Amino acid sequence: MNQTGIQQEASMFEQLQPAKPDAILGLTEAFRNDSNPAKINLTVGVYKDDAGQTPVLETVKEAEKRILAEQKSKGYLPMTGSPEFGQTVQELLFGDGFESLSERARTTQTPGGTGALRVAGDFLHTMFPQATLWLSQPTWPNHPGIFAAAHVPVDTYPYFDADSNSLDFAGMISKLETLPAGDVVLLHGCCHNPTGVDPSQQQWEQIAAVLRDRGLLPLIDFAYQGFGDGVQEDAAGLRAVCAACDEVLICSSYSKNFSLYNDRIGALTLVARTAEQANTALGHVKLRVRTNYSNPPAHGAAIVKTILSDESLSSDWHGEVDAMRTRIHAMRGLFAATLADKGVEQDFSFMKEQRGMFSFSGLSPQQVETLREEKSIYIVGSGRVNVAGMTADNMELLCESIAGVLGA
Repeated sequence: MNQTGIQQEASMFEQLQPAKPDAILGLTEAFRNDSNPAKINLTVGVYKDDAGQTPVLETVKEAEKRILAEQKSKGYLPMTGSPEFGQTVQELLFGDGFESLSERARTTQTPGGTGALRVAGDFLHTMFPQATLWLSQPTWPNHPGIFAAAHVPVDTYPYFDADSNSLDFAGMISKLETLPAGDVVLLHGCCHNPTGVDPSQQQWEQIAAVLRDRGLLPLIDFAYQGFGDGVQEDAAGLRAVCAACDEVLICSSYSKNFSLYNDRIGALTLVARTAEQANTALGHVKLRVRTNYSNPPAHGAAIVKTILSDESLSSDWHGEVDAMRTRIHAMRGLFAATLADKGVEQDFSFMKEQRGMFSFSGLSPQQVETLREEKSIYIVGSGRVNVAGMTADNMELLCESIAGVLGA
């Protein structure tokens, strides 16, 4: 009996079975609990510097000083966030094409790129319930879960050729050319997660033409601008799609290139055929925002806006992004060279051709498990590695351990 005298059945929570840990964040938790002082974490997508730390950028520190000095209120932002932030986002995305696209583009500030993807998913499910969302095979492990939670049906198109560690462009195009009008295709704008393999500019233009001709809606996940070849260079594929297609959804994140991971700042930008249609679509996006989190957090957006709106800070920020990208590229080369020095016969030179923080190592789930249990080296079960977690200090141990499981 409870206090009201009503017979109490078994606890509702007592019926719950343990939840399956997230494939990536669960490993991060295990890494934190590992007492080995030589442990190495190559799982979660967080940039690390030469000392193995996730830095606060100097431009971010300066922007925060200015924000603190000038801030007069902590009132709610509009549902779509700061208009000034939205404009800076569009300028960063569209570059020289900003003026021609701004009239029919609308940006909604979101809690991280993941928040943008979820709002996009809710928008698609509510407004286009018959549409299937097509994901690259493979894709970021959280993509299927986000869209399943939003009740969006998903399927896959070919993307990665594991034998050649390269883009299966023929397979990709062949599949896209069969998709029905009104379906949605998710593309990684640059630095494909998890493979690090991106289309060439010519291939992007071919992809854009197929999307246009088939009447497909592109949804571009753009989380690593600046980590591939440069801030402007990395937007070339996105801009090719926007030039060819009248309607586009873009989910962008500023966790990596501003190192604002715990400030959770992202954006959902929609491009429509006309300004009127853009406003109508934005109205429906706002309804999805209202039932998710109502209003976005302000701090991260204020940082991004402050940096990009100041010529000197913006120039310094580009320099910091260049430095992060250069370090990642250097680790790719050092990793391949060190494995070769350890006698590994498998050719890892493909690592140097890929872009961004991630790459498939080719390690099997059993080899990954052995590295974790015997060497405290944490890698996702698929063999995906975060290259930014490698440093000059941990490279010898890392490659020696990998050589061991490869039988070198």
